[in-house]
Amino acid sequence: MITECDKSYCFKVENKFIVKSGCKKRMWRSLKQILTAERALPWQNDAVLYFSINAPPTFKPTKKYSDISGLPAPYVDRHSKLYYSNVEEFATIRSLPMDITAGYLQLRGANMIVG
Repeated sequence: MITECDKSYCFKVENKFIVKSGCKKRMWRSLKQILTAERALPWQNDAVLYFSINAPPTFKPTKKYSDISGLPAPYVDRHSKLYYSNVEEFATIRSLPMDITAGYLQLRGANMIVG
């Protein structure tokens, strides 16, 4: 590997290809430094930035996690509306009393009446 440096860039010759990379060491900045630098720049009024609260909603569907174990849950119980990830959790959910089921729904923030 041959390295030739001039004032602005380093050129490395590797297997007949010239790789162009900067000679300067990379400076890592914290999030606070990035936000301060963004605020100092002249942005448009409708630009979406890290510190803007009015960001548009995402188009990705929300991920659903099991109410019992916290694992990714592809299934929903029809009667109790609780999420579960496997057969053992389904059996546990079916054996739960209604007040415990309502407590799980309240923890998740689902405002459905179980009936």
